[in-house]
Amino acid sequence: MALPSTYADTNCSLARSLEVVGERWTLMIVRDAFFGVRRFGDFAAQLGIPRAVLTSRLKSLVQEDVLVRLESGGAVEYRLTEKGIALWPIVRALMGWGDEYYSPAGEKRTTRHDADGGRLDPDGRCTECGALVPVPEIRIEPGPGYEPQPGGPDPVSAAINTPRRLLEPLPARTAV
Repeated sequence: MALPSTYADTNCSLARSLEVVGERWTLMIVRDAFFGVRRFGDFAAQLGIPRAVLTSRLKSLVQEDVLVRLESGGAVEYRLTEKGIALWPIVRALMGWGDEYYSPAGEKRTTRHDADGGRLDPDGRCTECGALVPVPEIRIEPGPGYEPQPGGPDPVSAAINTPRRLLEPLPARTAV
């Protein structure tokens, strides 16, 4: 029996959640929004996503209140909403799972408590102070499994792979 093309009417929270974030590009956009990507061109450059697909996914994430679209002085930015920020444990868990099973050299990105530099455990708790660290206080940096791109990274990748707090916007010079 084929799966239905939509789960919107299904009485299952997992199915409804997958309707919003179950497509691979969608979670990659959300991940990059945590890493500070806010501009359409930066998402396109970082992900290598077809522009039509990116437009569709951003529109859907805005409709679902995962991202908010802000215009200022002719520039458009996409920022995570409270609902979007609530996806961090899922993104963190999927990154950890991928590191465990697909990154033999170790984690690609390390998360730390920005206040004291303590590493975060899989539940987001600081190993130094024991605090459950809120997303804006998490610093992400390249881990031992990080592999630089041959020929050097593009400006967006370079900014993302510089130690920085989650949700901190990329510098304006990364605009593509």
